[in-house]
Amino acid sequence: MLKKLRQLVYEGNIMLPKAGLITWTSGNVSGRDPETGHVVIKPSGVRYEAMSPEDMIVVDLDGNIIEGQLKPSVDAATHLYVYRQRPDVMGLVHTHSTFATAFAALGKPIPVYLTAIADEFGGPIPVGAYAKIGGEEIGEEIVRSIGSSRAILMRNHGVFTVGPDVMSAVKAAVMCEDVARTVYYALQMGQPDVIPAEEVARAHQRYMEKYGQR
Repeated sequence: MLKKLRQLVYEGNIMLPKAGLITWTSGNVSGRDPETGHVVIKPSGVRYEAMSPEDMIVVDLDGNIIEGQLKPSVDAATHLYVYRQRPDVMGLVHTHSTFATAFAALGKPIPVYLTAIADEFGGPIPVGAYAKIGGEEIGEEIVRSIGSSRAILMRNHGVFTVGPDVMSAVKAAVMCEDVARTVYYALQMGQPDVIPAEEVARAHQRYMEKYGQR
């Protein structure tokens, strides 16, 4: 079932360690099938190098396992809550990437100090309040606080990113860590200037409409 989506979610997951966004078995990527509404998600506690596309778990939006021999990620409830509340979201990623999570630990959003932040996120990367792990509380806070951004830093926890497809969400996770690292180093040297809101909006629109091949 959902062979192509399983392959895509698998590829998204194995990009996380390659990009240095996770350690050991932490983190997860999921994707939603637009026709059935089913979600494909990483299995819980399985090392990335040991996974295969067939190990990805298919669940419905209520968390019932449709297909798969392993347990789904312990963050499945978070993913599913976001999918139920955000029909535009078709891919979701969770990481504990070092620099972005350092901002999350301090409860600090990442202002638009860089054109890369304007381009990819269209505004500051927000921080969500602390939420308990294991149920829908994290998903509730993501939906409440993420706004129009593709990334949110969950306080004392880590990073969640969303996108209109799996790879867009993975890209947002990679970019979130990249800009967090640059901002961290910039703050060691001084206080960067925030890019004005109107320029952020212009740059983001240009990036969304003109970047890449059309």
